[in-house]
Amino acid sequence: MLRIAQIGVGYWGPNLLRNLVTNKRCHVKKVVDLSVERRDYVKNLYPSIEVIDDVSKVFEDNNIDGVVISTPVFTHYDLAIKALKSGKHILVEKPLARTPVEVEDIGRLAEAKNRVAMVGHTFLFSPAVRRMKEIVDAGDIGEVQYISARRLNLGLFQKDINVAWDLAPHDISILLHLLDERPISVSCQGSSHVTRGIEDVTMMHLSFAKNRCAFIHNSWLDPKKVRQMTVVGSQRMIVYDDMEPLEKLKIYDTRVEVPPHYDTFAEFTYSYHYGDAYVPYVKQDEPLKIECQHFMECIRDKSTPIANGRLGLEVVRILEAAGESLRQQGSSVFLGAVTQWNNGNGNGNGNGNGNGNGHKDTIVSPVSRTVVAA
Repeated sequence: MLRIAQIGVGYWGPNLLRNLVTNKRCHVKKVVDLSVERRDYVKNLYPSIEVIDDVSKVFEDNNIDGVVISTPVFTHYDLAIKALKSGKHILVEKPLARTPVEVEDIGRLAEAKNRVAMVGHTFLFSPAVRRMKEIVDAGDIGEVQYISARRLNLGLFQKDINVAWDLAPHDISILLHLLDERPISVSCQGSSHVTRGIEDVTMMHLSFAKNRCAFIHNSWLDPKKVRQMTVVGSQRMIVYDDMEPLEKLKIYDTRVEVPPHYDTFAEFTYSYHYGDAYVPYVKQDEPLKIECQHFMECIRDKSTPIANGRLGLEVVRILEAAGESLRQQGSSVFLGAVTQWNNGNGNGNGNGNGNGNGHKDTIVSPVSRTVVAA
């Protein structure tokens, strides 16, 4: 049985802790939080867990196999590095760190220490997202043309990051997972209404190859909680609504057809196809439960997580590019040149990057500062 410590039990931490405690493959040995109130909360719910305020005791404990980090973003890098240096596997809440350089440092150290470094992109473990990925990969909706995502609610306002850093990582990770490619450029516009200098409303645009694009709308200032994504294909369309209790996916047999040949403009007419809408079956299960289970399996099997360092780096690169675009009043920021980095655990025997020969994955380096007018 794996012995786990968790650092941070604030807003999201209790959900992680609940799933770790009920996981039969691990034992939660220590929980760390600086708040007396949060420590008392854990003590009352789980009296058998050692609850402390000194994080160094986690790193000094040689009997701890893995560390789950659920703290503010600015602390992720320091805690992840210390955990890896002490020989622990890590699961870090999204985003993995504040900059691509920090993410690369974490990845290299995880490789050198032969330890699992996983990012908490929980929606990759959602049964609905997994089913949506199967539908897209099977070509059931034709070629993906564009994707639109909305993640809106009233609060919770952050003090150290803007709404894009808070909410967009979920949709960015889903986009990268569905399209299996990186965007060419990113642009973002937004505004601050509550806290000066921290955008609480943003609209992000990502350009991909083959004339594909994606839009991500995030807000802390909407009266209704919205978690919705629309995937428009050349043959059909998918609407994913995570707020629906059961019917989270709906597929619409709807499309626009352009006539292949015409001699005059008068002969040119669009044809609109309207077919049935149907709801594919999705087995319900808590994504966070699956995520925690996956972390344990990766440690046990010495395998690369689905939400691995490469994905973590891509998400942070896009967020950094979006921040640069915000500073440039919405100009497009092109992503940088291709480089090499091993995102596995580096043992070179098929457990490193999952290709069975230890080859390094090709990824893209931190963003280029080249911008063009929007």
